[in-house]
Amino acid sequence: MQQKSRSKITFRSFLLLFLIGVIAVTGGWFWLNAEINRPHTHQAAQKIVTIEPGASTSIILARLQRAGILDGELPVKLWLRFIEPGRKFKAGDYAFKSPISPRQVINQLVRGDVATQQFTIPEGYNQYDIARVLAGLQGLKQSASAAPEDMLRLFRNPSLISDLDPAATTLEGYLFPDTYEYTTNTTHEQLVEVMVKRFRRVYTADLQNRAAQLGMGTRQVVTLASLIEKEAKLDSERELISSVFQRRLKLGVPLACDPTVIYAALVEGKYRGKIYQSDLDRDSAYNTYKQAGLPPGPIASPGRRSIQAALNPAETNYLYFVVDAAKNDGSHKFSASSADHENAVRLLRQAERNGGK
Repeated sequence: MQQKSRSKITFRSFLLLFLIGVIAVTGGWFWLNAEINRPHTHQAAQKIVTIEPGASTSIILARLQRAGILDGELPVKLWLRFIEPGRKFKAGDYAFKSPISPRQVINQLVRGDVATQQFTIPEGYNQYDIARVLAGLQGLKQSASAAPEDMLRLFRNPSLISDLDPAATTLEGYLFPDTYEYTTNTTHEQLVEVMVKRFRRVYTADLQNRAAQLGMGTRQVVTLASLIEKEAKLDSERELISSVFQRRLKLGVPLACDPTVIYAALVEGKYRGKIYQSDLDRDSAYNTYKQAGLPPGPIASPGRRSIQAALNPAETNYLYFVVDAAKNDGSHKFSASSADHENAVRLLRQAERNGGK
């Protein structure tokens, strides 16, 4: 009888402990997955919580509780200890949404969904423009590079592109225009590498094969594409502009591309906001009014469409283009003869004078 009583007590104790465990796990599960929009959580979502490499789970949970992300660290600690052991949190800077549940906090830390910021490099920006953008980024990891001049020094690392362009002395043209993300652990050097890698992904094997068919190297393609990028205001005109440049190159006629004149002045630190006669007369390899052929290298970062246009010019007999005086949309008037071009230029100058009155 005593043995049976002890068995009943043991079974009841086990059952009680089992029920307590089920209740605890169930309660913990609901607590972990409950999204609560608390004022302090909303405030915490507006700031960055930094998790240092090597920080223990206890330290991380305590920091999140102090920041108002978690109501308590003990339930999460117990859950991770007994229910989901082995989950590792990744270091980084985090911004947590509101409302948010402890489960979402855990998953975000395990995935390493760190807070990011963005910046955009527009198509047609040259290295001087890009240097100013990178130097002005906020929240970037502290490094020796913090001024535009320092960025330009970073751009003088042609090893990043030397396999495609052995003649490159800078990364001009290869800092691909796009929108990029970064964290507070990102360095300027890493951003430069990412931008060059983005160019490599865009300049596909198919495009390289097309360039080979045309007898063009990567440097020639990107240089021509950079001229197209600076001249084209309408996407539909890229192939037309490319055709003009391609025909002039074949004929050995100077390209007479105004953006190259501006770039020549920029290289010497003498650009004054518009083109003067002294700029047109400047003895520079980039001055395509005085030098036939392509300039010695890219003058800006071309986008995908300009690269494609450089490799796929329209079939035309055009040799000239100038802004169309009859329109106000950035389009150009294309001409096959110098007489037609001079007439288009005359109409443009007349429109400019009338507009200035």
